Amino acid sequence: MDKLAIGIAREGFVRIYSVVTTDLTDEARRRHDLWPTSSAALGRTMAVALMMGAMSKSDQEKVNIQINGEGPIKTIVAQSSKSGNVRGYVGEPHVMLSYTDKKKLAVGLAVGPGFLNVTKSMGMKTDFVGTVDLVSGEIAEDFAYYFNVSEQTPSAVSLGVLVETDNSVVAAGGLIIQLLPGAREEDIIATEAAFGKLKPISEMVKEGATAESIIENLFDDARVLETRDVQFKCQCSRELMLNGLATLDSDEIKAMIEEDEIIETVCHYCNEKYLFTIPDLQGLLDAREA
Repeated sequence: MDKLAIGIAREGFVRIYSVVTTDLTDEARRRHDLWPTSSAALGRTMAVALMMGAMSKSDQEKVNIQINGEGPIKTIVAQSSKSGNVRGYVGEPHVMLSYTDKKKLAVGLAVGPGFLNVTKSMGMKTDFVGTVDLVSGEIAEDFAYYFNVSEQTPSAVSLGVLVETDNSVVAAGGLIIQLLPGAREEDIIATEAAFGKLKPISEMVKEGATAESIIENLFDDARVLETRDVQFKCQCSRELMLNGLATLDSDEIKAMIEEDEIIETVCHYCNEKYLFTIPDLQGLLDAREA
């Protein structure tokens, strides 16, 4: 089971979030038929979405991330909350690009220049929205920039997804280290030193690191405050999809009925398919007339 951990260090002046997301990233890969670079891009984004969800103050708050780039992936979308559930998709699932000199997936090239948008829905009249230009398209650097600019929280971010030759995800995870108000110069130096020594997150996870051990090995006084399970889980349902069909004009629904075919709808977030028959559609018209 994938896990997320929250910890502190440096006498409480450093806050740490870590997450292991191998299983949920591979589930997204299977659901969306993702090729390696698309898997890496979505996996990294879902990992940071989960950690940002853990920063939420209430269970009602939802974090919506959208990355729009000029590269072949086009769009990356991920949604999460404090519950530990995450879902997401990419605009183009069949992307495979790699840096030949570095022997790593070229997420930055696949995403390209563009912008990163974060919307936090807090159940209030207005949502918090933060938008920044992409720094590299590699996702981790882009979110480090976002935290510093939009949320004024100095942060270091590491994200990684390791994909096997058969396209399966063998290791995935993420780490966010944040300096809290009042952090001293020595805390900044210690954080930079700890982050600089880090192996790639995907390599650490492949070697058996857990969300807890990633935190505990960062600083001598680091301690884990909380852990929780995380998983790929969508909120879609047959009822919600039927409600979506109910928003169509009556003429459109009648045209579907006249074609006498089963209607298939697909959820963008999880690729789940729902089938609706002629009686289902007729029921929508009957309810509208009633």
